[in-house]
Amino acid sequence: MPAYWVARARIDDPVEYKKYTDKVPAIIARHGGRVLARGGRYRIMEGPEDFHRFVVIEFPTMEQAIACFESPEYRDAAAFRRHGGGVVENVIVEGGDATK
Repeated sequence: MPAYWVARARIDDPVEYKKYTDKVPAIIARHGGRVLARGGRYRIMEGPEDFHRFVVIEFPTMEQAIACFESPEYRDAAAFRRHGGGVVENVIVEGGDATK
């Protein structure tokens, strides 16, 4: 079952954040991920306006999504945003309707 990595971001230092975003697409691809939305137009329909960049990535499985996030190469790339480049909320959610 597919899983989706959903991120909301606030960029504080565009130069440092770009060092992160330049590395991430190749890392995602190595883990079987496919970017569905990354930094495009958006409209907040409800809730706080704390973030201004949104990303949705699809992975074949939840395990592949988690492995990507926990991989050494992703950790190295994320260091750029974690040390002043920006603030990100990351969630990985399995596809489908679990309430049925």
